[in-house]
Amino acid sequence: RHTLQMFPSYHTIQSEIHVRIAEVPILDSLRDLRRSHLDCLVKVHGVVTRRSAVNPQLQLAHYTCQSCKRTQGPFRIESAGEAFTPSQCPYCDHATTFRLHPTLSKYRNFQRVNLQETPGSVPPGRVPRTKEVVVTHDLIDIARPGEEVEVTGVYEHKYDSSMTLKSGFPVFSTSITANHICKRNDESSVNNLTSEDVAEILELAKDPQIGKRIVKSIAPSIFGHNMPKMALAMALFGGVPKNVQDKHRIRGDCNVLLLGDPGTAKSQFLKYAEHTAPRAVYSTGKGASAVGLTASVHKDPLTKEWTLEGGALVLADQGVCLIDEFDKMNEQDRTSIHEAMEQQSISISKAGIVTSLQARCAVIAAANPIGGRYDASNTLKDNVELTDPILQRFDVLCVLQDQVDPVADERLARFVTSSHMRAIPAADLARGASQPPQSRKEENEGMIPQELLRKYIQYAKCNCFPVLSGNTFDQEKVSSLYVALRQESAKSGGVPIAVRHIESLMRMAEAHAKMHLRDYVRNDDMNAAISVLLESFFVSQKFSVRKSLRKAFGKFLVDEQDQNALMLHMLSDLFRNEHMYQIIRMRQKGVEEDETVLEIPLEELEGKAQERRMYDLSGFLKSSEFSGAGYVLDGSRRVIVRPTAAR
Repeated sequence: RHTLQMFPSYHTIQSEIHVRIAEVPILDSLRDLRRSHLDCLVKVHGVVTRRSAVNPQLQLAHYTCQSCKRTQGPFRIESAGEAFTPSQCPYCDHATTFRLHPTLSKYRNFQRVNLQETPGSVPPGRVPRTKEVVVTHDLIDIARPGEEVEVTGVYEHKYDSSMTLKSGFPVFSTSITANHICKRNDESSVNNLTSEDVAEILELAKDPQIGKRIVKSIAPSIFGHNMPKMALAMALFGGVPKNVQDKHRIRGDCNVLLLGDPGTAKSQFLKYAEHTAPRAVYSTGKGASAVGLTASVHKDPLTKEWTLEGGALVLADQGVCLIDEFDKMNEQDRTSIHEAMEQQSISISKAGIVTSLQARCAVIAAANPIGGRYDASNTLKDNVELTDPILQRFDVLCVLQDQVDPVADERLARFVTSSHMRAIPAADLARGASQPPQSRKEENEGMIPQELLRKYIQYAKCNCFPVLSGNTFDQEKVSSLYVALRQESAKSGGVPIAVRHIESLMRMAEAHAKMHLRDYVRNDDMNAAISVLLESFFVSQKFSVRKSLRKAFGKFLVDEQDQNALMLHMLSDLFRNEHMYQIIRMRQKGVEEDETVLEIPLEELEGKAQERRMYDLSGFLKSSEFSGAGYVLDGSRRVIVRPTAAR
């Protein structure tokens, strides 16, 4: 009424106005809904697993008397239960039967949606709970299967005759009548970050060594394995998806395959990624089928219509899908995820349903080699029962070998022993047990707390989109690397190199730039991606040719010692020019040359280094080459000092 007073002609635009209630402060879990929540406004969140067709539901009913043929109504139908039917006609005063007038009656759109608990919120050993949600009017088709949503509505109940017959006593079924639906994606989790969290994240990103600190903080309970940790970090951060003129979409997620001997912490890496990623779905090779990973078609028990239900890859949309025991899957089941790993969509053509579902997720898989142990005398292709099409869809291949090394084994044993000593139960700490002292503080130096690391990943995925530009990295280096890899892979075997690997290189460079919260990809990001790609190529070859390959491709790898030597040469030139300037200035003043101290601003050296596409000077300033040449860094004044004697 108030709307029509302000806008008299609004009824020509919309016949009804719906009031939506959003941002309810209390969030309930689906498994916590009880009798006290009946007929109350609740707010729950979950993943849409099934969505029915849109059907008309009676809203305003008109009835026709069978005796006098007069019409009564309208009668407003508020609930989804049975409609009210008049018992006596006021015109003919007869208790007769009435029939619904289908033309005069008004209907509204009606749809049923199945909401399931998110995979990360289900307690261990429990089955995910599912609740039916009734949506009407403008809420129709607002959420698709696989999307995570927040639903605000009224928790209602109605009499269920079928369940009553089975149980022998009155039973009521429950559902949620939706009032407001909001998609709960990664942006909503980022919005939950406080200003203090954002300030701490931005302060953390200023550290030039943040990339190494992130890799060190990945799975801190696992000793060593820097290559798999770097691959895991790139998969968690991900690249930037591209849509070329809305016709060709290029994925931005990095797929990782962990192949190795038993006891090399492959499953522990997957479990860590499950707890760290904002959205993750974990499954095993034997426990997952083709329809369980992609999508299945079910017949709705009420409408008898075929409906879609998303699988693990659909539920992990815009997240991470973790598949353990990848080699134990059937070949037919493994073939079904080819499209999901590259095009990141799942095409369905079953029971008259032809559609496509989104599966924009990174796939991290773990597999065991043939016979249980990795044979280094054979290539990676001969060590695992995976075909070339599936191997090429993985951006990074990590081989974890359990090699006998007395020094490494001793360090590993000390690490595991100290980890168990520090792991004191919370109940013992509450009773007054003392925490043992940290015996090796240098191992924990630079580590990022796990909760802060999780927030850092969420912030980077939603706010950082690095751009590839031609003047920030060496394009000729990428081209020559691809040509050399193609020639070498054709001769030595292993994993065939294809165009996909160039796209993988770009994705990994973007992921490395995301770790630093940069807006563009620099040359050091591309160098890090090249080192990961080459290491992935080396481990796929036979052990007999790995050494020669590392030597042949050494020109593409950036060595820290080479960078230090180049930086030392540039610094020496700067001091030589400064020394000549001081000599000329003293002679012009007629002052005798005396022993003096030369100073160079640090910004001047940084500018020279950036011309050579070198950005991080912290390693050089702490190196033995810097101190051995007699240079001293004054951090408070940001100058480099070197005393010089008069000649």
